[in-house]
Amino acid sequence: MGKLVLLRHGNSVWNKKNIFTGWVDVSLSHQGVEEAIAAGKKMAGLTFDAIFTSNLSRAQMTMQLAMLENGAGKTIYLHHEDARYSKGIENDDTLVAYVSKSLNERYYGDLQGEEKNAFKAKVGEELFRKYRRSFDTPPPSGESLAMTIERTLPYFEEHILPLVQEGKTVLVVAHGNSLRGIVKEVMNVSDSDIVGYEIATGEPLVFDFVDGSFVQGGL
Repeated sequence: MGKLVLLRHGNSVWNKKNIFTGWVDVSLSHQGVEEAIAAGKKMAGLTFDAIFTSNLSRAQMTMQLAMLENGAGKTIYLHHEDARYSKGIENDDTLVAYVSKSLNERYYGDLQGEEKNAFKAKVGEELFRKYRRSFDTPPPSGESLAMTIERTLPYFEEHILPLVQEGKTVLVVAHGNSLRGIVKEVMNVSDSDIVGYEIATGEPLVFDFVDGSFVQGGL
């Protein structure tokens, strides 16, 4: 039985300040560090065969902190998708964390750096909600959730899903919207329902691959 574990990064310094973050490479807040450590303790019973993460620091920091608490006893090797040399990096003492911008957070375009309540006061509730929570309306110069899913799913289907289908246990540490795309696929969630699907920071989501399909599991 394969196992897929999805983990949204811990609370970031801009999460704490209620600012649209997107691709801005901010770090974890103190709360986020604690969430990452707690997540690792929750996953202590799991032995991962591979890890995938975005190229943003808050996801990678969460992964590293969580894996320290996981107790795997292996060196984590960050392998970027544009790295030239990869032969020989997988061995008994090393666990590879594959880094890809395909798993990045939704790109919020002109909204990045805007405090959410101030922006809502400026544009009004309806437009604010449309930019933030609609499925297919992008903010100015940014991505909609649908566009985020369109870049995340091909990567998931090519690199992550085959490992789970082989019976491996895989950890994906990424962001609320890129992970929504994966949840939408594995649990067959509708377009209208996925926009309201909440993924808490630092809380592992576990899905078991049984008889050719995913079922939500636990730790």
